[in-house]
Amino acid sequence: MNISSLLRRSAQLFPDRPALLHGARVLHDYRQLAARVAALAAFLRERCAVAPGDRVAIYSANGPQYLEAQHAIHWCGAVTVPVNYKLHARELAYVLQDSGARVLCTSPTLHDAARQACAAGERVLVLGSAEWEQAAHGTPMALHDAAPEDVAWLFYTSGTTGRPKGVMLTQRNLLAMTMAYFTDVDEVAAGDAMVYAAPMSHGTGLYNYAHLLRGARHVVPESGGFDPAELADLAARIGHLTLFAAPTMVHRLVAHLQRAGGDGSGFKTIVYGGGPMYVEDLRRAMDVMGQKYVQIYGQGESPMTITALAREQLMATPTIRAGRIASPRSAWRTPECRCAWPTPRIGTYARANSARCWYAAKR
Repeated sequence: MNISSLLRRSAQLFPDRPALLHGARVLHDYRQLAARVAALAAFLRERCAVAPGDRVAIYSANGPQYLEAQHAIHWCGAVTVPVNYKLHARELAYVLQDSGARVLCTSPTLHDAARQACAAGERVLVLGSAEWEQAAHGTPMALHDAAPEDVAWLFYTSGTTGRPKGVMLTQRNLLAMTMAYFTDVDEVAAGDAMVYAAPMSHGTGLYNYAHLLRGARHVVPESGGFDPAELADLAARIGHLTLFAAPTMVHRLVAHLQRAGGDGSGFKTIVYGGGPMYVEDLRRAMDVMGQKYVQIYGQGESPMTITALAREQLMATPTIRAGRIASPRSAWRTPECRCAWPTPRIGTYARANSARCWYAAKR
């Protein structure tokens, strides 16, 4: 049940579809992307001595090779440890030590900080380097057959109440999250594109699986981050873009479109979360761009699809205050989370465990 079987499946079914884009330029189709990932996985296994269950960290700004690294780690049966690239070297060193990472993949601009954080003997791979490209053209390995309960992603919290703690997301967790994306957040069609403008080490990177399954496109902006003008241009050139954004990013994008006289017609869906969205800001966004918005709430133990406020609910609720529990899914040690409803209910709550989510309410 390796989550990267989604990539292998799309490579078999849709080999010639464009898969990975840097800006508007297509880098690889699905056949090429899967071949590169399988070869990189073999390099990790044979040259870096990464065994199934070992931790491999990614400390990198957004770039085309990020998705390759993520799936090469999955493909060989190891555990991905995505690290916020804005962390100081001391903070990175703590995550590496705590997770037990054997290898660190980093972008060229962060190489010095990565070296500083690594303990003696830890391997550092630079994404996009000559060594990386040589490995991507090597002999591929077969997809590792992981068990549903095997850890696939070790997600470190921000550490707001102490040092960051790693949340263990299993293969089943990631697959359940992916299925819930379709039922509660959005459908994905072959011509759609996920644009990675927010850090791929966090929520936006988790949406790659749903788009892989549908054989959709993955777009990394040339800037590597969030630039409203660049995103508006990509939407016009590529079309059918899905963007995950914090409310402040939505505000900046809408303000740019208002100044430029655009309507954002190239955007298909904007999923927002990670902070409060003020009602007036959301109304303004919908006035400028139409109803392309979906609100989500996630947490480390059950990320990105645990609750959702769908676009039809936003349209049907003038005060924009309805909420609902999302579909049943798998989670690890999920604490209680509170949901808002159209009318107040005393004691309404949602809780998730390793098998399902449920809710109870008393009027």
